[in-house]
Amino acid sequence: MEWILLLGIGLLAAAIGALVGLGGGIIIVPALLFLGGTALLDPVSPQVAVGTSSVILIITGLSSTLAYMKQKKVDYKLGFLLFIGSAPGSLLGAWANKGLNMEQFSLFFGLFMVFMSFVLMLKNRAKPLFASRGLTRTFTDNEGTHTYSIEPITGTIASFVVGFLGGLFGIGGGSLMVPAMIMLFAVPPHVAVATSMLLIFLSAGVSSVTHVFLGNVNWLYAAALVPGAWFGAQIGAWLNARLASKTVVIMLRLVLILVGVRLIWRGIY
Repeated sequence: MEWILLLGIGLLAAAIGALVGLGGGIIIVPALLFLGGTALLDPVSPQVAVGTSSVILIITGLSSTLAYMKQKKVDYKLGFLLFIGSAPGSLLGAWANKGLNMEQFSLFFGLFMVFMSFVLMLKNRAKPLFASRGLTRTFTDNEGTHTYSIEPITGTIASFVVGFLGGLFGIGGGSLMVPAMIMLFAVPPHVAVATSMLLIFLSAGVSSVTHVFLGNVNWLYAAALVPGAWFGAQIGAWLNARLASKTVVIMLRLVLILVGVRLIWRGIY
């Protein structure tokens, strides 16, 4: 029963994560903490939940990235540019995790997620801050040709913050990076999601090293989550290819609000 439950959690988390570029950790971590100590799962500490999630994010990120590569939606230059900042951020975040107060994080990060969902609501009304500066990129899909620019310094700073939070909380950072790419640089939503999964794969690989070294991984839980995460990521990428950009943004906002409210509730009570 325990393995079937974890398999289902991995499948659902990865499918949603790959669909909207969140990675799935934002579902896995709360699920492990909430179910731990019940009749369903043995209890785990916040540090172990985060460390185990980081390992699973490698699988989710790799699986979905391979699927998005076949769809030719991954902006490799953008992904590796952002990785320059996210790599050291991931290491620092994973190390800082050992002193984490989960209640405070749940409250403030939940508020931030809800805030980001409302920021995305203004996407079509606000001009991206750095859309005409830096490295110009073009992308063509079934909705037309999109042009956007990446400002290297701003992108590196933003990815460092995202990498730090991803390593600190085991969430992959996609909940921050996808809105940032859309709002700061006018990256098309489908490209932002696909490139976010590449970044999550690379960053999770870095942060997982620290978590493994600190002993923050429940390997039995990780083994049960891996199969679901692999196939769930494939399903999420498949669904993403069949949805319009506006639908992807709406779903991203919905997930941010739902999980954000859940985190706020947990932080208060």
